[in-house]
Amino acid sequence: MSDHDSSYKLLFSHSDMVRDLLEGFVKEEWVRQLDFSTLEKVSGSFVTDDLRDREDDVIWRVRWGKEWLFIYLLLEFQSTVDWIMSIRIATYIMLLYQDLVKSGVVKRQNRLPAILPVVLYNGKRKWTSALDVAELVQPIPGGLDQYRPRVRYLLIDLVRYHNTEPTTQHNLVMALCRLEKSRTVEEIHKVVKQLILWLQAPEQSSLRRAFTVMLGRVLLPQKVPGQTVPEFNDLLEVDTMLAETVQEWTKAWQAQGWSKGRQEGFQEGRQEGRQEGRQEGRQEGIQKGLQEGEAALLLRLIQRRFGPLTEASIHQIQSANRDTLEFWGDRILEAKTLDDVFQDPE
Repeated sequence: MSDHDSSYKLLFSHSDMVRDLLEGFVKEEWVRQLDFSTLEKVSGSFVTDDLRDREDDVIWRVRWGKEWLFIYLLLEFQSTVDWIMSIRIATYIMLLYQDLVKSGVVKRQNRLPAILPVVLYNGKRKWTSALDVAELVQPIPGGLDQYRPRVRYLLIDLVRYHNTEPTTQHNLVMALCRLEKSRTVEEIHKVVKQLILWLQAPEQSSLRRAFTVMLGRVLLPQKVPGQTVPEFNDLLEVDTMLAETVQEWTKAWQAQGWSKGRQEGFQEGRQEGRQEGRQEGRQEGIQKGLQEGEAALLLRLIQRRFGPLTEASIHQIQSANRDTLEFWGDRILEAKTLDDVFQDPE
């Protein structure tokens, strides 16, 4: 199991995270009927080796009136989208039901408990897999359609989740989403300060430690590769380190984005250049494609830092030559205003 998987499993092994997940992301009336004081992690003795081998998954249960509701959390942190995820979910649910019967949790003749399957995903690609196994089955004409299997899961895409609530809302999972979506060191720092305020109770020390581990071993090394991230013992140490290195790391982060984007622009430019080169001359087409790629990249970086541009500024960038574009790109790292960027090369 990777550090990423382990850190998330550690986070969602705390009842506060599961409660905030349900209250913040499941916008349905029945959630209000749950007794969160009864939240408990399902013992490994409840499940067979088939489920126990699912190291990345966490199973909880909570009282829903007189009945138990089981929450199956599947942590999916892979770069590709699994197109048969709904089949996997259906399999895990049936195995869990089987184990609940074998272990005696569900008595003979009793109804099976409800299960809420949740897939937590933080991949770079947009999730395109079917949310219900029925979507993978060929439509059946007439009355046979009633036999098509239907098992649906709740997808929570941490990177793309659009939160309309205030960023100060006390919800730990939404804070986790903001960390995953963060584009600047300052954004990470703001969330860390919130977590310090929210996790002050002595009984939350373990969860506080889990966030500390995730930040130090997973998130910060991913956001600022090449930078030395020390071993943290507490969120206060993370806060102090970010306060001291925010400017240095911001420059490194922007430089990394500029370098990566510039190479992507080169690749796009070469492709466009080859196509145009067949008609206008290969070398001329390549140079034009490279210039357009750098202009598009510079527009994106400037708008991310300084906000929307006027039509005049956009035209100024699109009409500039490559040397000027490279000069302006380097200026982004130091510039405090838009005018600082648009200086003429010496």
